Amino acid sequence: MGMDSLIVLFSIFIGYYVLIPYFNINSLEMIIISSLTLLISHHVFAFIYRLYHKAWEYASVGELVMIVKVVTFSLGTTALIQLLVNGNVYVRVLFITWLLHMCLIGGSRFSWRIVRDRFIKSNITKKNALIIGAGSAGTMLVRQLLKSNDSELQPVGFIDDDPTKQKLQIYGVTVLGKTEDIPEIVSDKEIDHIIIAIPSLSKNEIQKIYQECSKTKAKTKIMPMIEDIVTGKVSVNQFRDVQVEDLLGRDPVELDIQSISKKLSGKTVLVTGAGGSIGSEICRQVSKFKPQKLLLLGHGENSIYTIDMELKNQYKDEFEIIPLIADIQDRHRIFNVMDQYRPDVVYHAAAHKHVPLMEYNPKEAVKNNVIGTKNVAEAADTFSVSTFVLVSSDKAVNPTNVMGSTKRIAEMVIQDLDKHSQTRFVAVRFGNVLGSRGSVIPLFKRQIQAGGPITVTHPDMTRYFMTIPEASRLVMQAGALARGGEIFVLDMGEPVKIVDLAKNLIKLSGYTEEEIGIKYAGIRPGEKMYEELLGKDEVHDEAVFPKIFVGKSVEIDFSRVTNLINNHETYDICQGHRWIIC
Repeated sequence: MGMDSLIVLFSIFIGYYVLIPYFNINSLEMIIISSLTLLISHHVFAFIYRLYHKAWEYASVGELVMIVKVVTFSLGTTALIQLLVNGNVYVRVLFITWLLHMCLIGGSRFSWRIVRDRFIKSNITKKNALIIGAGSAGTMLVRQLLKSNDSELQPVGFIDDDPTKQKLQIYGVTVLGKTEDIPEIVSDKEIDHIIIAIPSLSKNEIQKIYQECSKTKAKTKIMPMIEDIVTGKVSVNQFRDVQVEDLLGRDPVELDIQSISKKLSGKTVLVTGAGGSIGSEICRQVSKFKPQKLLLLGHGENSIYTIDMELKNQYKDEFEIIPLIADIQDRHRIFNVMDQYRPDVVYHAAAHKHVPLMEYNPKEAVKNNVIGTKNVAEAADTFSVSTFVLVSSDKAVNPTNVMGSTKRIAEMVIQDLDKHSQTRFVAVRFGNVLGSRGSVIPLFKRQIQAGGPITVTHPDMTRYFMTIPEASRLVMQAGALARGGEIFVLDMGEPVKIVDLAKNLIKLSGYTEEEIGIKYAGIRPGEKMYEELLGKDEVHDEAVFPKIFVGKSVEIDFSRVTNLINNHETYDICQGHRWIIC
């Protein structure tokens, strides 16, 4: 304020001094009045526009506009006072004063930013960074990095596929080329870090960019989402590593929120296998729709305790959460649960899912996946549950293993029940789930941490992949779309080679393929080289919802299934296994 007061008085004094030949000694009174008016009005507008509440080391165009307003309104007020007191406005004096006022007020503030940026150096050793995307997010990121002395990254160039932006400079940083130029630019500019700063990128586009980045030794990271920055969850320069999920080559399915909300809000929802990877995520997703009651049913007390505490801590008294320890093979217990709580919707996620393990334990697979499903489904039918959703698997298509076979029989069970029940029974098929307890990703990560090698069964082995949240959303959407008897399938994009997944994970972990190594262990019992989502006789041509397809109901001789279920204990393991597959 003291500095500004001196600047104001100096500016108007110089204005009058330059033009003194045009004034007589009687103008002294007007000089004093003008000076006091300008001084007072400057401070008034400075407080209005919070001129004294700015960190000027970060000053930019916004602060410059604010200074223009303060100076202009101050001079405008002075002109008005001159007109009222003297009947005349000294335009030339005020114009010179305005110029000096602007230069000195602005210069006194912006000079600190110049000094800070040019002469006050950080002790942090800067690493060269290449920014992918010269749009709003990329320019925001570059500006933040340039003005932050605490950042270890120094932006040296942009990459953008827009031909009109090539060779342009933004904040002094040049657009150096397009995506295909990344390896060459990284080498020429000695780039240490590549930052992907295009939040709107699709999974396919991220995959394309990462393929070029993986040809270099630079570390690749992704800028956080704009909404996370705006809401304050993260700052602009808090980057995350590229995840395997980013490279799936498929965008997440969008939900019909209205139909799901109508199905779940204010209702009683039962989730079996609620402590598992899929079941617990279904519980999290269902909780967002505020059911009246959420029943968490599972066999393992520790996993049920974990999800129960998580949801109760987050939602507290918003709705009732009831943990239930029960085995779906215990028919009497399951019927008691259905009778006591009368759920409106059942998501049946409890199952044995590990393919090689079930090859060694086929009777357990039948008991849990078939008999257990039959118990839950028939209890749902008996107590008039509105919708029953079975979490199935792509391995149920043309099954070559026990797990897939039992899942296909479970589908047959609910499809047969649907024919003579008021309950709508549907199944949902999807591929391998990244991050689940039995998925390949945690295994690969443990092998990388141990120094390798990563074990892959076969170089041509392919699988469909999806994330746990995607799988859970599909299950919920299927429940909202259910008419009865359908098998819903997600459009999972292109299948991924397991060996490519392993190579990407090695690169994302900061190693080279030579450092970790990949070992081929051979195909395990019951495994297919590739997976299918629908059999040839189940395929509908059109999606019933964006990226969701529904399979046709296939007529089956259910008496054979009934015969297996009624007599499963009497079957020899090997004979029973072959019978199931046939």
